[in-house]
Amino acid sequence: MRAATRVPWLMLVLVLLVAQSAALAAEPCADRGKLDVLYCDEDRDLVADPPKDPKRLVNPDTLIFAYVPVEDPAVYATPFSDLLRHVEKVTGKKTQYFGPQNYAAQIEAMRSGRLHISGFSTGSVPFAVNLAGAVPFAVMGDDKGGAGYHVIVIAQAKNDRINSVADLKGKRVAHVSQTSNSGHQAPVYFFSRLGVVPGRDYEIAFTGKHDNSIFGVVNGDYDAAAVANTVLERMVNRGVVKKTDTKVIYTSALFPVAGYSYAHSLDPKLAEKIKEAFFTFQIQGSSLAKEWKTYTRFVPISYRKEWEAVVGIQEANGVAYTKESPEYKAFQKPPKKGE
Repeated sequence: MRAATRVPWLMLVLVLLVAQSAALAAEPCADRGKLDVLYCDEDRDLVADPPKDPKRLVNPDTLIFAYVPVEDPAVYATPFSDLLRHVEKVTGKKTQYFGPQNYAAQIEAMRSGRLHISGFSTGSVPFAVNLAGAVPFAVMGDDKGGAGYHVIVIAQAKNDRINSVADLKGKRVAHVSQTSNSGHQAPVYFFSRLGVVPGRDYEIAFTGKHDNSIFGVVNGDYDAAAVANTVLERMVNRGVVKKTDTKVIYTSALFPVAGYSYAHSLDPKLAEKIKEAFFTFQIQGSSLAKEWKTYTRFVPISYRKEWEAVVGIQEANGVAYTKESPEYKAFQKPPKKGE
């Protein structure tokens, strides 16, 4: 009797798997560019077009939102609460905050349809665009335009042996992940041109998160760390580290901050409502202002324009936007103990 009842359940599982595969099947497309086979870019703007089949458009009752896991994801649930309430008011949808544990989890969530709006880190935006169908539409900024950040290298303030990139030779330096712009890709590009090749001239310790790198330097686990200056500033503002704990020995040119994106599969009318919610939200006086004190609003952006330098650096470093690339496989792995 038990054996007989198993067959319908097995058939149901097979049906669900087939249905899921069909849902993910690629549509006919004249041009995909560098996008995964699941997506199409016939307007050549470098991001995924909405599905041609109306049945593939998504209009969920609850919009799932996530922010880049540069630190403990739980830290950002409260700061984004006012923004999400505003999104609910404008869209008429419920919202739910999701705290991804790493870059891979965030990208896979949008690729699988479980994440609808997300703030992706600068370096992971191209992976989200090409592998998850993310459509970047905004960054934080002010009336002058979108904000940016600098790649910085920090060392312990009391360490008089490290005062420049050249001094990193023979040391153990914390990087965030192979796909992080500030935490790996930009340092590899810039430092190599300064005569210091990461991984050859110094040992790289991948930490998985910016706060792990910063705490590691403060605690003496690493000689130095490459991070985004904005993350360090927010940690100092929260009092979790002291400004006097570290010193900055290198500062890069300006890069765009986290790119806020929606899933390409969202109903275009809903996508427009989401953009309206972001662009009418005032950061000052909201829960976001506690973390981002200098920003006043969300600014519209073009992925092709604002991410040109980031993509250029990644391609110069040999990055391929595929799930088989070493970079993508590396940032799916959890950080090693002690890193």
